Amino acid sequence: MPQIQSQKKRVLTNNKRNLAVSSQKSALRTAIKNVLAAIEAKDVEAAKAAYSVASSKLDKAVAKGIHHKNYATRQKSRLAKAINEIAA
Repeated sequence: MPQIQSQKKRVLTNNKRNLAVSSQKSALRTAIKNVLAAIEAKDVEAAKAAYSVASSKLDKAVAKGIHHKNYATRQKSRLAKAINEIAA
């Protein structure tokens, strides 16, 4: 355990940030799974709606430094391509 007061505070803030980041990552993964589930069910309208939510969450994750911009771009491209395949 830390002995210095600033180190004790740092442990608390690190734990708080870890909870926030892991919560955002979990919500992002859930949003991506929702898109994939709609694609699996071949429901184009639901997939597009879920894609909009997932895209927004990906952009926010990049802005907050949780994920790299290439990760977000790759995920959005992959999901959009899958939606376009079932729409055609």
